[in-house]
Amino acid sequence: MEVRVRRRLLLLAERTSWAFGLIGLVSWGAFHAGVSNGTRHDLERFAVLRLVAQEQGTPDQSLWSPQRVSAWRQALLEPAPAPLGVLRIPKIRLEVPVLPGTDDRTLDRAVGYIEGTALPGTDGNLGIAGHRDGFFRGLKDIATGDVIELDTIQGTDVYRVERTWVVNPADVSVLDPTSTRSLTLVTCYPFYFVGSAPRRFIVRAVHVANRPVPSPVSIERVPCAPCAGPRGPRPSSGFASQMLA
Repeated sequence: MEVRVRRRLLLLAERTSWAFGLIGLVSWGAFHAGVSNGTRHDLERFAVLRLVAQEQGTPDQSLWSPQRVSAWRQALLEPAPAPLGVLRIPKIRLEVPVLPGTDDRTLDRAVGYIEGTALPGTDGNLGIAGHRDGFFRGLKDIATGDVIELDTIQGTDVYRVERTWVVNPADVSVLDPTSTRSLTLVTCYPFYFVGSAPRRFIVRAVHVANRPVPSPVSIERVPCAPCAGPRGPRPSSGFASQMLA
């Protein structure tokens, strides 16, 4: 009798183990399938951002200095890092890749992510720098209420300009973390100045909406109409000294 009971218990334990094993296997497969689909979606989105960066064509350079136009052409001869996003400001007909770093060569080619600030597509204060006589010269015409868009792997963040002001180069408090998602654009000032510009022009925009990434099959580059015009840790004070046009 005891032998039968023991055998039944062993059989029950074996079947239970198989059941839990199958459940675990199915769950593991579902988890990895989800991760795989998400990764593939991110890679496809990343490919779109990179395509936009590569196919941006000749931007509207009507406000650029001759030296900056020449530097931009020279920068195109070198390989570019992968973009972190694409910045659009319809008001000034700007559509430009956001590349990592703020060195001169990066800012000759595009605009740059300021290291130590929030990453594109995440909460906090995201800092982006650009040359005053290149991509960011149009900021001279920016105004409170203007819309700024930022395409990232996660989707499109929509911002609205809250204020603009001018600071000294050593004042990096403009890049301090914020409790909500915000965007800070930095360039040298005055916009038209012979030599190294003595101050910095700041644009602060607040996050107002988010457009999620469309399904992979529907991802397609559709430039905003105004942009289709003419061919168109806390940061250290050392950053400020680099932002010289």
